[in-house]
Amino acid sequence: MSHKSRMLLFIGLIALSQHLLTSQENQQYLQKVGLVDSLYSSVLNESRTIFVQRPASYDTDSKRKYPVTYILDGEVLLPTVNNVHEFYYDGFIPEMILVGISNSFNRTRDLTTSVVKSNQGMQPNEANGQAPVFFKFLQEELIPYVEENYRVTNFRTLIGHSYGGLFTIYSLINHPDVFDNYLAIDPSLDWDNQQLIQQSKQVLNTHEFKGKSLFISMSGQLHMQDPQVTIDNVREDTSEFTLFSRSIMMLTDLVQEQAQSGIQFEWQFYPQELHGTVPLPSIKDGLLSLFEWFQMENTDKFNAPETPKDELYRIVKYRANKLHNHFGYEVAPYPEELLNVLGYMSLDRNQAEKAKMFFEFAIDYYPQSANGYDAMADYYVALKDHGRALKMVTKAYEISGSDYHQQRIQELKEK
Repeated sequence: MSHKSRMLLFIGLIALSQHLLTSQENQQYLQKVGLVDSLYSSVLNESRTIFVQRPASYDTDSKRKYPVTYILDGEVLLPTVNNVHEFYYDGFIPEMILVGISNSFNRTRDLTTSVVKSNQGMQPNEANGQAPVFFKFLQEELIPYVEENYRVTNFRTLIGHSYGGLFTIYSLINHPDVFDNYLAIDPSLDWDNQQLIQQSKQVLNTHEFKGKSLFISMSGQLHMQDPQVTIDNVREDTSEFTLFSRSIMMLTDLVQEQAQSGIQFEWQFYPQELHGTVPLPSIKDGLLSLFEWFQMENTDKFNAPETPKDELYRIVKYRANKLHNHFGYEVAPYPEELLNVLGYMSLDRNQAEKAKMFFEFAIDYYPQSANGYDAMADYYVALKDHGRALKMVTKAYEISGSDYHQQRIQELKEK
């Protein structure tokens, strides 16, 4: 091949590679999860990466604030938490802002709870035992940063797997005022000869944890070499091969025995899962357990035309009070869309007073939204009260400034 031919081939390969890179950059993806953000930590003396996933309504409701979930090993677990959130929010768990914390560097240092010089007979090859320092970063730097830059409330959930699960339990035992919910997935409670379990014995016996919820999961790897060890006989084994699973069971027994501590507690064993696969079912089951009180009740009453209006009113108010008691602040009991749908469904059934009640709820719980006022206008139009309908649409226009509401004002004035 001549020198000129080689040059043309070289230039052609460069052009082809540039085309492929450009094509990849221009590709559209089905889903992107986690806006990359970062902050510098004076506590850790380093920059830390976080991944923030905002709920679907974040951009359309500019004044609403959301509960927040902090996820250790966020680069690994955030997509799973987000998928569960997308399937179950509102009916089973609340809409939340998800904050994935990167632990790709210095993971053992940050998530283990005490310094050890020997771990299972081997000398650790990296720094460890700095969970108190990492927690200080969370409490004094990360949480204030998130609260300043994202619309979150002070209702917080913490999720961690393995060493992250160990850190999650450490947070509950040592700093219970910072988080409300704790999801510890296959936690490494064998660390430092079960040091955290020993501490938990004393703390759970002497401190109150009212309002705190804990979910612990355990994978099916009970013994690394003997498949004959089962959940029924693992407590009888004294070898190091079962220390990991026995440590988890020791803590679950302890929490259940110390019921006076007030912790709302559930744990789940997954016999078919490995340590690396157990996060997937744990995140779904854990979030549903932690937010069991959030799940909607009496939905059959809404669908039944014969349910009295007063009973429906009590159901809505009961849920509003229940959510307020758990969150510590006022929360709309149902999504705005659901309240409007129930209103229009009642109109279609010629149950005007029920319709008015649901539209009033939408206005009361979502006062910054034009939808409730627009729906209430439809209620008055159905009653042929165009004067009151005009007042409602005018209010909707003051909020939205939309051409639709402006046009509707003109139409009602003509009537």
